[in-house]
Amino acid sequence: MNKIDKNKQKKREALFDAAFHLFTSKGTHKTSISDIVDNAGVAKGTFYLYFKDKYDIRNKLIAHKSSEIFRKADFALRQTNICLLEEKVIFIIDNIINQFVTDKTLLEFISKNLSWGVFKNILLEAGGDDEVDFYDIYHSVFEGAGKFRNPEVMVFMMIELVGAVCYSAILYSEPVGIEELKPYLFRAVQDIMTAHRTVEPTVSDSAQIGDCL
Repeated sequence: MNKIDKNKQKKREALFDAAFHLFTSKGTHKTSISDIVDNAGVAKGTFYLYFKDKYDIRNKLIAHKSSEIFRKADFALRQTNICLLEEKVIFIIDNIINQFVTDKTLLEFISKNLSWGVFKNILLEAGGDDEVDFYDIYHSVFEGAGKFRNPEVMVFMMIELVGAVCYSAILYSEPVGIEELKPYLFRAVQDIMTAHRTVEPTVSDSAQIGDCL
């Protein structure tokens, strides 16, 4: 990355940091573009080089923050020898939950703003700049794991379930704390995957799984 690209990335990061601080402290509706650029220390014209309006930066900020979360979870998974699909998914979910426990502000921001439509756009637009390609993670996790009926529906259900459970259990300990709730959540995720599976792993896939255990 040359000096010009580094400078662009630095300004973009400054805008993201400013927007995140303002959106989580004042709220999106009460935050103006002027607030964001003043907080970031850049000119208003610079803002429009990267974003259309404050809702565009909000959506891209969701992608950016979600990308960081998935990147950390995926990196942690790659440091393990886990091969079974259910164990991979549970590991990733557990890692993400623990990140939310550590950063409750991030949990609130993503839970309030991450609709399914926004998430689909994240999937379509990810892979550019420094964002994680969520499809790459999906395929790396589900490769050799058989086939699933309506995988988009399956992923949607898991995201909605985990998001709702995390929000209530982490922030309010309702109906119980997140650690007590995790076993029930993980079993529910496994049940969703089982209900959507149409083809079991092949013999060669199972052999590959056995080789890495």
